[in-house]
Amino acid sequence: MRQAGRYMEEYRALRKRHSILELAKTPALACEVTLQPVRRLPIDAAILFADILLPVETMGLKLAFSPGPTISNPVRTEADVAKVRVDGAAADLGFVYDAVRLIRRELAGKVPLIGFAGAPYTVASYMVEGGPSDHYKIVKAMMTDRPALWDKLMRKVRRVTAEYLKAQVDAGAQAVQLFDSWVGDLTPEQYRRHVRPHSAWVLAQAAKWGVPVISFGTGTNGFLEDFAAAGGDVIGVDWRIDLDAARRRLGQRPVQGNLDPVLLFSDKKTIRKAVKDVLDRNGKKNGHVFNLGHGILPQTPVDHVDYAASCVHELSAR
Repeated sequence: MRQAGRYMEEYRALRKRHSILELAKTPALACEVTLQPVRRLPIDAAILFADILLPVETMGLKLAFSPGPTISNPVRTEADVAKVRVDGAAADLGFVYDAVRLIRRELAGKVPLIGFAGAPYTVASYMVEGGPSDHYKIVKAMMTDRPALWDKLMRKVRRVTAEYLKAQVDAGAQAVQLFDSWVGDLTPEQYRRHVRPHSAWVLAQAAKWGVPVISFGTGTNGFLEDFAAAGGDVIGVDWRIDLDAARRRLGQRPVQGNLDPVLLFSDKKTIRKAVKDVLDRNGKKNGHVFNLGHGILPQTPVDHVDYAASCVHELSAR
């Protein structure tokens, strides 16, 4: 989860010279940031460096980072939704696809490349709220008080999302992940009624592309079965549920997760114990992608990340 980022010295050196958007929009830089953790860590895949909000710019929104993402023209009215551009929005993200092609060439088959996109709900939430939110008051009011308007917006976002992911696959991504980082703040009924149909639509499109598809959301324990029912070959789970409990609820579905990112700040004895616990809870079943339960945190010691990954290889060796 977010292998490259603020915890790596190499990344921080680049950030002193380039903004996040410059890194994401310059294929050579996006390639470099993607490859940094592959060079440094014993990991089994590379994750494309991009930002989940890149598509909102080509959809007509004004995106900036100060330091977090802000949208100066949020989408809140019928007129706003009508202005959201769909045709050509994904095609205009060519710098991402150029980065994918460059990364594949540089990886030279060492590890596969995972592409990703923000799920329709998370992306639409940013579009409506105008940035990060504590309680999602504006977006929840739209979905519950103006469901037809919400549906209209989500249909636009989901189409761009699917086209964006498909273009990544066409450029060479060997798996893709749909990342719903805000979905856990919904009630189960809100998810079922206002979000799942749109995620399911994207995931149904992705099922046709011939690559593995990971569906990840945070805080989904209250509606995990519904979340999994939306689709995806692999269901990502966060650290708020034991992996064995998640596997019982998901049946035979492959899973991704779910070490608590904060545990990487602990001493190595604790890290090894925590890694072993996740692996033991999987019970040597096939179909487990060991990962963190969410994004890696700033200031995480890189040698602790290295040690955790090494423990996974050692303890899961057959």
